Amino acid sequence: MSFLDSLRNLFKVPPAPARPYHGLREHTVQCLGPHGLHRMAYTEWGDPKNPRVLVCAHGLTRNGRDFDDLARALADHYRVICPDVVGRGRSDWLGVKADYGFPLYVADMITLIARLDVESVHWFGTSMGGLIGMLIASQPHSPIKRLVLNDVGPVVTAVSLRRIGQYVGTAPRFSTMADAEAYIRMVSAPFGPLTDAQWRHLTEYTVRPVEGGFAMVYDPGIGDVFRNAPILVDVDWWDTYDRIRCPTLALRGAESDLLEHETLVAMSKRGPKAGIVEFPGVGHAPMMMDEGQIAVVREFLLEA
Repeated sequence: MSFLDSLRNLFKVPPAPARPYHGLREHTVQCLGPHGLHRMAYTEWGDPKNPRVLVCAHGLTRNGRDFDDLARALADHYRVICPDVVGRGRSDWLGVKADYGFPLYVADMITLIARLDVESVHWFGTSMGGLIGMLIASQPHSPIKRLVLNDVGPVVTAVSLRRIGQYVGTAPRFSTMADAEAYIRMVSAPFGPLTDAQWRHLTEYTVRPVEGGFAMVYDPGIGDVFRNAPILVDVDWWDTYDRIRCPTLALRGAESDLLEHETLVAMSKRGPKAGIVEFPGVGHAPMMMDEGQIAVVREFLLEA
């Protein structure tokens, strides 16, 4: 018997209740695209019977395991769902690369929400995941009732898209995990000052074993859109943003090249008039591995 158990027996203190739903569970859902069916994988945290659902959607080349810390922190309050957008993580890769795009991503997410059998969700979206959330939240009768946009908004700068286009789908194969981590640290330096353990976590779920070493866990074909259509001007989604009616929080890494400070301020004055927060010392994008960042999100989401 441990010393702690001896104290509980002495003072008749009951054991702490078990928290059976804090470990992640892995699932898939079948979705339909223009050229056939594909599987979208997702992880689930929290009580599967909880009617309060939070969907966390990742960035362009990332996957749902980016949100492990955020999901763990919110699992007492939500059933947290972290999908791997098709072409990433454990999800299928598409045979027709031109199908990678927002119409398919939005349709897949609506299929996922139907699978969850809930009428409404809260949404946390980083970069691409935030744009998916904007598109859904802007629709009449949208299931999104509370929206967090992480380092993305209605203006996406051309310079950031050109930077992203330089590495999407061009990553080398790595002989060792150490080589893979060095590469992830380099291309993801704007994530900010992460710990060694956090970089290792991101690396473990960003690469997969292949013959002779490791490769990225996303389909290189995702980069075709950047190579086939050079980006010359900023992308403007103000019409979409202005149609959003749910409470919205917009986050920005203070050194971000994708979401400019002026756009963030404008987001607080039109459309849903988002609350705005900037995180110092971070670029694109805040990774929600920092307790202070998580606290900001938790406070907003639990206001409802």
